[in-house]
Amino acid sequence: MGRGRVQLKRIENKINRQVTFSKRRSGLLKKAHEISVLCDAEVALIVFSTKGKLFEYSTDSCMEKILERYERYSYAERRLIANDNQSNGNWSLEHAKLKARVEVLQKNHRHFMGEDLDSLTLKELQNTEQQLDSALKQIRARKNQLMHESISELQKKDKALQEQNNMLAKKIKEKEKAQAQNPPSEQEQQYSHGVSPLLLPQPFPSLAMTCPYPSHSTRDKDVAANYDRSAALLLPWMLGHHLGD
Repeated sequence: MGRGRVQLKRIENKINRQVTFSKRRSGLLKKAHEISVLCDAEVALIVFSTKGKLFEYSTDSCMEKILERYERYSYAERRLIANDNQSNGNWSLEHAKLKARVEVLQKNHRHFMGEDLDSLTLKELQNTEQQLDSALKQIRARKNQLMHESISELQKKDKALQEQNNMLAKKIKEKEKAQAQNPPSEQEQQYSHGVSPLLLPQPFPSLAMTCPYPSHSTRDKDVAANYDRSAALLLPWMLGHHLGD
């Protein structure tokens, strides 16, 4: 005879209840894995024992993604069936959802900072390590890109300055060569030194002015001395003629 149908009620015996829980839990996890593989479905299973111990299963260890999808779906469904009288309740639900999301993000942030790692399993620690390695690779790649761009910009500026320097040196050589082939004239040299021939000092003609009306004895003496010197310079025949006059 086959086994009779088990009546669904709480098992009073504590040991039997614990054994049944372990067996049914293993079977439930196995069935969840089978349906996810056979039907290509996303499955998330959460079980808490009477002592509060957590047992969970998720497809490809994406429990958070499945829960987020469930929240979006349930929230969208509730939005469709909600009416004006339930708007306040929807806002409360949205607040609770955002609060839970913030708590998850804060928990992940603490894990990334190396805090509260005692509660993580080996698999969760490996997942956190992979995320940190991926972030470090992206940061280093961005840093190297910025460094290469900066070096390239500096090389372009250096090349432009060298070309400008070479052009100036070439112009100086051409100017020196032209000056060597065509030496400047004396007037151009004066212009180059800032001296204008119109500004050169010119000799002034001497002006000999005599007073025809002497009035002092000293002046008479000077006139006599000047007359003697003038007579000494005259020829004899001019002197005789002058005396005869």
